[in-house]
Amino acid sequence: MVYCHSPPALRLDGNLVSPSSFNPRLSRRDAERLVAEALDSAALEREPAERLAAQLTGPEVFEPLLEAAFESKKRIKGDVVTVSKNIFIPLTNLCRDRCGYCTFAKLDDDPDAKTYSLDEVGEAVRGGLRSGCIEALFCLGDKPEKAYRSYRKFLSSRGLSTTAEYLTQACQLAFELGMLPHTNAGILSAEQMQALKPWNASMGLMLETTSQRLRLQGGPHQIAPDKDPVVRLQMHNEAGEIGIPFTSGLLLGIGETSEECVDTLLAIRDVSRRWGHIQEVIVQPFHPKPDTPMEFVLPISDEHVAAWVALTRLIMGPEMNVQAPPNLAPEVLELLLRSGLNDWGGVSPVTVDFINPEAPWPALRELDRRTRAAGQKLVERLPVYPEHLIGRPEFFDPQVREALHCLADDAGYARPDRPHAGVEAA
Repeated sequence: MVYCHSPPALRLDGNLVSPSSFNPRLSRRDAERLVAEALDSAALEREPAERLAAQLTGPEVFEPLLEAAFESKKRIKGDVVTVSKNIFIPLTNLCRDRCGYCTFAKLDDDPDAKTYSLDEVGEAVRGGLRSGCIEALFCLGDKPEKAYRSYRKFLSSRGLSTTAEYLTQACQLAFELGMLPHTNAGILSAEQMQALKPWNASMGLMLETTSQRLRLQGGPHQIAPDKDPVVRLQMHNEAGEIGIPFTSGLLLGIGETSEECVDTLLAIRDVSRRWGHIQEVIVQPFHPKPDTPMEFVLPISDEHVAAWVALTRLIMGPEMNVQAPPNLAPEVLELLLRSGLNDWGGVSPVTVDFINPEAPWPALRELDRRTRAAGQKLVERLPVYPEHLIGRPEFFDPQVREALHCLADDAGYARPDRPHAGVEAA
C-alpha cells in the first residue's frame, strides 16, 4: 500500500508539518496581498507559501496566484519561452532502486532490460545531429552495479567498476561527435561529477521531495536508498561547490503534503542562493503506470500542476528558469503558459520520453504555434541557459565552453543558422 494522503509529516529540519494548515481560510483579498508582497520582494517565504498552497486551486487563490506568477516571469524573462531540441539516451535501465511509481527501472532478467553499447550511443548521437539536436540527455538507473552480478561482469569486461565510469566514456563519445551532454544519472559522488564535467554542458538531479516520510514502509521510496533527500541535497551542494550548471525539481502527486512541496522548493532555493548553480527548476507531475504499486493512485489535476508552477515561480523568483514538461499536461499548455513557466525543457524529434513513454512529445511546430498563440515566443536554447553561459563562464571546462559558444548566438541561445536548426525544422 503506497501513501496517497498522509498524516503529519517530518521535514528535514525535524519539525512536524500537518497536511491541513491551522491558518484561517484565505479570502481573495488575502491571496492578492500575499502574492503582491511576493512580487515586490521577488521571493515568497514559507508561511505565506504554505497558506497559499493549502488552497491552491480554490477560486480565492488560483487566479491571483497565476496572474502574479506570470507578471513575475515577464519582469525578467519577457515573452520568451525556451525549449531544447534533444535526444534521450537511457544508457542503462537497470537500477538498484524500486520506486513505487517507476516503470523505467528493470531487473537484470527482464527481457526489456537494456544497456547501450558505445556503438549504439554513437548511432543515437549521429541520428540526433541529422535532426538538428544539440543536447544529448543521458538518463539511467542508479548504481546497478550494486545490485546485479551480471552487470558487474559487463563493466569488468570493459575494465570498469562503476556505471559512472561507463557514463563518462559515453558522454565523451557524444561530445566528440558534436552533441552537448546533459547527465541525469541519479546519485553521483563529487569525484564522479568532476570526471564527467569535461564532457558535460550541465547535469541534474531532481530533488523530488524533502519528505523522509515517503521512505517509510508503504511509501513510494521505501526500497529506494538513492531517494534519501539528505543524500540528494548533498549532491546538489557538491555540484555547486564544483561549479556545474545544475537542474533540480519537484515531483508532484506521490503522496507528499503541500507543506512538504513548499519545503522542497525552499531547499532548492537555499542551495541556489548559496552556490548560484541551479539553472532551472522542473515541476513534474507523477503519472500512474500499469504494473506498479501506484498504478491506482489518482494523478493530480492539471490545475494543480499549473498552480504549483505558479507557486514555484513566486518562491524561486523572477530570475529562475521554471520548467514544466509539455508532454505531461498536453491539453493545458495555454494554462501552463499563464502560470509563470519560461521553459518547456528538452523535447525530442527523434526519441521518446523513456521515463514516461506513454506521454509522447508534442511536435515542435505545434509547441511553437501554441506558445505564439498565447502571446509568447518560443526560442531554442542549449542545455545551458544564457545566464550561465554568458554570466558564469568559470562553470565550464575550456573545451565545453568553446563548444557552447560555437553553437550559441550573441544572446546565448541556440544559433539559428546551423543545419536543421529551430523548432520549424522538427
